[in-house]
Amino acid sequence: MIKNQKLINDLNEYLNEYPDEYLKVGKVLDFVKNHNNCFDRNNWSGHFTGSAWVVDTSRDWILMTNHIQLNMWLQLGGHAEGNSNLLAVAVKEAKEESGLENFKIMSSKIFDLDIHQIPVFRNTPSHLHFDVRYLLETKHEEDRLIASNESHEIAWINKNDVIDKNPESSIARMLDKMKRY
Repeated sequence: MIKNQKLINDLNEYLNEYPDEYLKVGKVLDFVKNHNNCFDRNNWSGHFTGSAWVVDTSRDWILMTNHIQLNMWLQLGGHAEGNSNLLAVAVKEAKEESGLENFKIMSSKIFDLDIHQIPVFRNTPSHLHFDVRYLLETKHEEDRLIASNESHEIAWINKNDVIDKNPESSIARMLDKMKRY
């Protein structure tokens, strides 16, 4: 069996569902097939991250973090740290970054995919994040949120206000994809 075959299969399934994203999916497939250390944070050509687009049960609110390093509102997520199960990474990061424990996995399929450049930060060189995103659901419990040390703040953002917090195309794409659920 080819190394990382499950992720390759998941990426091909994603491509079937979103054929207009073929250039990006092709780059991610090339990366996973040609970099043995693609899940390692020390790979400065790039590495995988797992993210969670967290919605409440009404689908009107998105749980987002104001990330310290990037100084912008983002979905929850983080480095794979060697773990090729990016759904597990996304769930772990959602718990660590929110203080919440109970998340429902809406689908084990990839919800969204993004490649983005991370700027130089302290002793870390600029590099790419190959971000695999999953859709999670949890109860809207503001009083139970605890921001991690990687965040200025964590908050439920109404879906109508998300683009005001972060107008990037990948955020708009996830808002649009939410309509399928």
